[in-house]
Amino acid sequence: MDNFKRVQKIIKQLNIDAVLVSNGNNMRYVSGFAGETGYLYISEKHHAVITDFRYTYQAEAEAEGYEIITIGSGGYEEAIKEILNRDKVKRLGFESEDLLYSKYEHLRDALEGVELVPIKDEITSLRRIKTKNELEYIKKAEAIGDKVFTEILTFIKPGMTELEIAAKIEYLLKIYGGERSSFPAIVASGINSSMPHAVPTHKKVEVGDFLTMDYGCVYKGYCSDMTRTIVVGKANDKQKEIYNIVLEAQLAALDAIKPGLKGKEIDKVARDIIYKAGYEGCFGHGLGHSVGLFIHENPRLSPSEEDLIEDGMVETVEPGIYIRGFGGVRIEDLVLVTENGHENFTHSDKTLIEL
Repeated sequence: MDNFKRVQKIIKQLNIDAVLVSNGNNMRYVSGFAGETGYLYISEKHHAVITDFRYTYQAEAEAEGYEIITIGSGGYEEAIKEILNRDKVKRLGFESEDLLYSKYEHLRDALEGVELVPIKDEITSLRRIKTKNELEYIKKAEAIGDKVFTEILTFIKPGMTELEIAAKIEYLLKIYGGERSSFPAIVASGINSSMPHAVPTHKKVEVGDFLTMDYGCVYKGYCSDMTRTIVVGKANDKQKEIYNIVLEAQLAALDAIKPGLKGKEIDKVARDIIYKAGYEGCFGHGLGHSVGLFIHENPRLSPSEEDLIEDGMVETVEPGIYIRGFGGVRIEDLVLVTENGHENFTHSDKTLIEL
């Protein structure tokens, strides 16, 4: 991969000599190396993966064209010091939004005479616009989620626990080709569905419950994300009202998506519908977020997002209404922002399903 050239441009723009990448997703994006431990070093002259013996072979296989440096008894600090001396680095950029302070201290103390320069999210921002390959991986991951939704509807029965349903979802995600879940599956029934990020419990699903299922998988490193809310049994009038308001808000937001809008402008479309229906205070999270190598990326669709949504970004659209002591509804699709609007990667039914 030649994404290191894009990092070299950042190095020049920031007037630094080199950069040390610590964020694992950024290391994978730039070099291809997906190991759990290590750093990526890039200067004008060199691009290297610094890791330990456990990941040496993996780095050689994945980071084509990169120098692979395996640390010795001196640890990472000694290996980094040696390559900085070789390149005569005086100003080293580091990912200040990722590096632990304790590790920063160790580097600062070990690299005497080298100025550590915070570069915030400069490299992370390179990942905002997705390539053709990235889009294919995300689309495949979301297709796996659609397949799981179809099958989980045949599995759910009153008396099952939220944990049983969550376990089945995560099992199916892998059976159908996912490497792992992109986040722990959320399965929330009855009053638990009033918590947007409820953790599955031993609560049994009862007839008449809302059942919210929010899950995704990873395919070739890239995440998917979707949510559907159903009713186990027959929906009552209040449940139908809430569901239809959320669906109206979601469809309106989807229609509004196009490049050049601020994230907060798209969020407002859905939020206004929910608030005008009398549910202000019941939609406490943002409308959505970007998705890629990490499940929650920027820019977001939220009331405070000033960044523009651009062609080639992938965003979730997930409005909700949550009522304490009653339950809640969330409907979430994953979409690609296109030149003229969007392409929806999620194809599962959004009409209210009553099992």
